[in-house]
Amino acid sequence: MGYYADLREYISELEARGLVRRVSSRICKDTELMPLVRLQFRGLPAEQRTAFVFDDVTDVAGRRYRGSLAVGVLGASRGVYAAALGCRPEEIRERWAAVHRGYVEPRMVTDGPVKEEIHVGEGLLEHDGLLEFPHPISTPGFDPAPFLTSPYWITKDPETGVRNVGTYRGMIKGPGRTGVMVHQSQHIGLHFQKAKARGQNLEAAVVVGCVPAVGLCSVAKIPFGIDEYTVAGGIAGGPLDLVKCETVDLEVPAAAEIVIEGYIDTSYREAEAPFGEYTGYMGTRAMNPVFTVTAITHRKEPMYQAFLSQFPPSESSLIRKLAYDGVYLNFLKNDCNIPGVLDVQLHESTGSYGLMVIQLRKSHHAQPWQALNAAVALDPTIGKTIVAVDEDIDPADADAVNWAMAYRMRPHLDVRITTGKMSILDPSSAPPDAPVDEQRFPPPVGTSAMLIDATIKWDYPPTSLPRRPFMEKAIERWKAEGLPELSLRNPWHGYELGYWTDEARREAEAATEGRYLETGDRLLSSREDLPRERGGEG
Repeated sequence: MGYYADLREYISELEARGLVRRVSSRICKDTELMPLVRLQFRGLPAEQRTAFVFDDVTDVAGRRYRGSLAVGVLGASRGVYAAALGCRPEEIRERWAAVHRGYVEPRMVTDGPVKEEIHVGEGLLEHDGLLEFPHPISTPGFDPAPFLTSPYWITKDPETGVRNVGTYRGMIKGPGRTGVMVHQSQHIGLHFQKAKARGQNLEAAVVVGCVPAVGLCSVAKIPFGIDEYTVAGGIAGGPLDLVKCETVDLEVPAAAEIVIEGYIDTSYREAEAPFGEYTGYMGTRAMNPVFTVTAITHRKEPMYQAFLSQFPPSESSLIRKLAYDGVYLNFLKNDCNIPGVLDVQLHESTGSYGLMVIQLRKSHHAQPWQALNAAVALDPTIGKTIVAVDEDIDPADADAVNWAMAYRMRPHLDVRITTGKMSILDPSSAPPDAPVDEQRFPPPVGTSAMLIDATIKWDYPPTSLPRRPFMEKAIERWKAEGLPELSLRNPWHGYELGYWTDEARREAEAATEGRYLETGDRLLSSREDLPRERGGEG
């Protein structure tokens, strides 16, 4: 299961599995730290990427910070993510399916490690408030400030009181003030709009560093109205312990490292960013709400947690992908009653937003469109291109998906464009100097998505690879020759797709037995005379 007492116990487990690189030498959070972590995403195979823990962190002014800083502890690799989820890498999809079948309500406790130090009232800024902690600069040379990159924002629906836990960036603007990226379609945005309609500010608490179950569901696009703490309990296999905040009517994990309490003012917005974004481009300056700090509680020597996002692949693209894959599979197969859906894969190269592939074992020709139309409707920002493929296509393999689109899709019949979508930071939606509301929903119809049915519409000839028995013998020979270890991609052998005759099978068998000239002799009877050319001489 995914139960860990706190972030520190989880880090110890990652270390035991060889999934942490610990850096004890001094490092600057503003110029050196994130570039060092970034290198593994540009220069190492995915399976060799690990979490990083930094024990001696400074800033450009030479300030040294108490505690440590951890990056990549949820999504540096599938191995890391599986450890956070409490399973093996090959079990991630099934593990998420089980989680969605068994949410567990949290329980209230009176105290916890996060209350070891409390800064409130006149003592709020006694340790410099937000500046006490080593917020790193994610994209040195482009970002104008450090940002909260792995905050778990806790808010409550002003109408129902149901909690939401979500991850939204926040620019550090002062010891007691941050920006917050509030998109209208995100759950915090819905809470913000409800509070604004009531003439109220929106109370919020920001958790930085926590048991991995909370972080996993914070980025998982859990349907609106479901308390993410219950999902975290499903991951952990038991209730999450919560404590009351000091100054706001919210509950936070008792074993969190840092909690920042306050409110988001609904009466104004101010400029925030630029910031390096998951799209692979810099997000430009935008008007966003402001969060005002009213209390800070934390553990002694706290462990600060940050996400590595920006250019894909990254930690954020992996944790987003693996969570979204599970959410969409559960939604299409169970909630939408499409039993033919076998798998859903978001592609990291598109930030786990732009390209979604749905694999089906279709029972009728309308089924791909049922799945495509349902998928595009679940979230207004996810899925710019959504492709349906057959069960023989690996939906995670871009080459296989491109092959299906090239030869199983007719653009004039199998492609549809739907409008009314919203953009989160897509630079193609509007010019970078356009107002933020226009960038998110360009007039007159918002952004769009392309739905593609790349499934076979009738029987096809076989794939042009040797039949399986010949490939299996080739594998044995490959090993006997001492050649490099193989990592086979599907399809790795030929198979039939409905259109193949007994005659063709017999002739292929004859060819492998050396009797292909017999076929040549039989084909003499298939000769057709060509018409003579008219009007020519000679």
